[in-house]
Amino acid sequence: MSSGRQLRVESLIREIVAAFIQAEANTDPLITVTRVTTAPDYKQVTVYFTTIPGGQEREASALAFLMRSGGELRGFIKKNSSLKVIPFIEFSVDYGERHRQHIDEIAREIAK
Repeated sequence: MSSGRQLRVESLIREIVAAFIQAEANTDPLITVTRVTTAPDYKQVTVYFTTIPGGQEREASALAFLMRSGGELRGFIKKNSSLKVIPFIEFSVDYGERHRQHIDEIAREIAK
């Protein structure tokens, strides 16, 4: 279970990463940060994201952009936060969110 401090750090990093993506990324596809997890020592975070519209090609291009921009993003976090330790950032497509959206679509179709 995450501590209160860990939840605050995750929330802060999620907001900063979202602001960075909004400022730097192309809008095709739209990259959405869904959640962030932090290691107990705060030295590593994983940023989970989805793309709109979805698809493996778009997710792959978004992942390539994020990985290419990792150094710039760490500098952006350093500039826009008061964190003592600037974490190493990993990126991952949030397949759980993608599956949830698919289940919602199926449920809407069944309800018709």
